Amino acid sequence: MSEWLEREKNVLLPTYSRYPVVIEKGRGTKLYDDKGKEYLDLFSGLAVNVLGHCHPRLINRGKRQLDKYLHISNFYYCKNAIELGEKLIDRSFPGKVFFCNSGAEATEAAIKYLFKIGVKEGRRGIVVIKNSFHGRTLGALSATKMNGVSQDFPSIEYPFYEISRRQIDEIEDLFIEKQPLGILFEIISGSGGIQVFPEEELLQIQRLCKKYDVIMVVDEIQTGIGRTGKFFAYQNFPIDPDILIFAKGIGGGNPLGGIIVRDQFDGYFSPGDHGTTFGPNPLSTAMGLETLEVINDEFLCDVKSKSQKLIKELQLLKEKFPEQIGEIRGLGMMIGVEMLIGSKKDYDGMNYIQKIQYNFIEKGILVNFTQGNILRLLPPLIIEMKEIQEFVKTFGELLADYSAS
Repeated sequence: MSEWLEREKNVLLPTYSRYPVVIEKGRGTKLYDDKGKEYLDLFSGLAVNVLGHCHPRLINRGKRQLDKYLHISNFYYCKNAIELGEKLIDRSFPGKVFFCNSGAEATEAAIKYLFKIGVKEGRRGIVVIKNSFHGRTLGALSATKMNGVSQDFPSIEYPFYEISRRQIDEIEDLFIEKQPLGILFEIISGSGGIQVFPEEELLQIQRLCKKYDVIMVVDEIQTGIGRTGKFFAYQNFPIDPDILIFAKGIGGGNPLGGIIVRDQFDGYFSPGDHGTTFGPNPLSTAMGLETLEVINDEFLCDVKSKSQKLIKELQLLKEKFPEQIGEIRGLGMMIGVEMLIGSKKDYDGMNYIQKIQYNFIEKGILVNFTQGNILRLLPPLIIEMKEIQEFVKTFGELLADYSAS
């Protein structure tokens, strides 16, 4: 492994802090390193691999597309993209779809679409939520109000108005004062620490959007494609987005993202207003079609059932180790566990969070932490109960070891 670490240092810009694991292959919920060690993957490539690794139906669908063609450009019609667009509308709301390659690109598309609406309507500006994450390109970064991410990179010359989740009651004053065109938010903040918007606050936002003609844009990049037990997270609540941003899980492991624009706001993009060379990608949209076929209502019910059992098991661990586990929050298979002693620094030069993460790796389980001390669980949706029990058992053993020390 050390050989690959050194080789990477010589050729790749250091934009990521990687875990000390070199992946060789993946199957189902498992990953295998270059030494053959098996890992239970509870991170699923940042919520991308919703059907796990090398799902046989995805592999077969991909091979069929590979036998046809890989790229044709946007000058020709792509059957896969048309069919996938139809199915996404069936699973969300009446509207039109734009396809691109990633969540950041999808956010850019949403910002540009809002701008085009604003030109005709004579309004500008987007309200965003503090500690949100919408992407790292400059437009998306202007909407991303998170320390350490937005930094001092230049913002685009378009107004973004920041509001804290704790200031939702003040949103009406902001709407009146700034008269923004839209509001952009995540139902559940992923990188922001798995914070779930309460239903009453979502209803308040929707009511105010209707009252002041503000366009409601929901970022489902991480929460969509079955992650919460519904196809899109907003469907857990009685709200109706005007524009929806999606990515990550939609491509079955391949790069794919996009936006869905409600019929009411159709007609603001014309040919040449926006585009991307590889979107819609024929292979990614083929994989997307197969992903949607697998994630049916029965599949979603199973996700919800398993996630409820996982949260129940985590609550039992919290009762057993109250000095180590704080709040447990999330929805479906998007769960955050607050670790209470993350600032301790007496574990061989590592703090508690670093130590427990490396202990998980040693035990053959891959997890992620966000916001410093939030254990973020984003397992493949195909995870089985025996694998959930394996994680809970290992987690409990690690907590017991730290209690004893």
